[in-house]
Amino acid sequence: MLGRIDTTKVPKHIAIIMDGNGRWAKANGEHRVVGHATGVRSVREALVAATEVGVEYLTLYAFSTENWNRPANEVAALMDLLVQTIAGELEELNKNGVRLQAIGDVESLPATCRDTLRNAIDNTAKNDRITLVLALSYSSRWEILRMARNLARAAKNGEIDPEEIDEQMIGNELTTAGIPDPELLIRTSGEQRISNFLLWQIAYAELWFTPVLWPDFKKEHLYSAILDYQNRERRFGLISEQVTPG
Repeated sequence: MLGRIDTTKVPKHIAIIMDGNGRWAKANGEHRVVGHATGVRSVREALVAATEVGVEYLTLYAFSTENWNRPANEVAALMDLLVQTIAGELEELNKNGVRLQAIGDVESLPATCRDTLRNAIDNTAKNDRITLVLALSYSSRWEILRMARNLARAAKNGEIDPEEIDEQMIGNELTTAGIPDPELLIRTSGEQRISNFLLWQIAYAELWFTPVLWPDFKKEHLYSAILDYQNRERRFGLISEQVTPG
């Protein structure tokens, strides 16, 4: 399947809603935390596959602002898993040229998570083969509200003219500033919704849904999504004849 991918038409940025850890655990008679831990293997699979085909940015929806409402023991286990995973993978990230970044309300994470995350971000800052973006304590509504407040505050202080606010200014106030918009969004587990993820940034992204639960996601699934993406006509509001003149 890898050989069928046109490496000149690979999406620069792929975002993934990693869904199905809990259902995978239930189906396998395990605790939900085991599903999350097993899902780390799929993160590796997706990262290696994306790197192999030349994807430049891979964003993973790891923990939403709504996830704070889950049972306290599950949240604590997820935070512990996050720390252990980042610390344990640091050497491998550097070995493979992976730069780590994070988006979201990182300040709301426990101190140990923040410190481990910042250390990994600083430690991998010079890598340039692929950028792995973790969406942590993230939601689009939180991000858009934050952007609106920042711009309103700047307008109130006379720093900007409200009439001059444009898409570029809005983009600069989002936590994804400097990161290109995703061209392909993948969601696992069979759910077909966006769940408050990158709502501004995916305005023109192609969507790809799969019934595969995240812990079962393999490199081949990422390849399938890219192949499907490469067979779509991306018109951006134009007509076919404008996109592909005859």
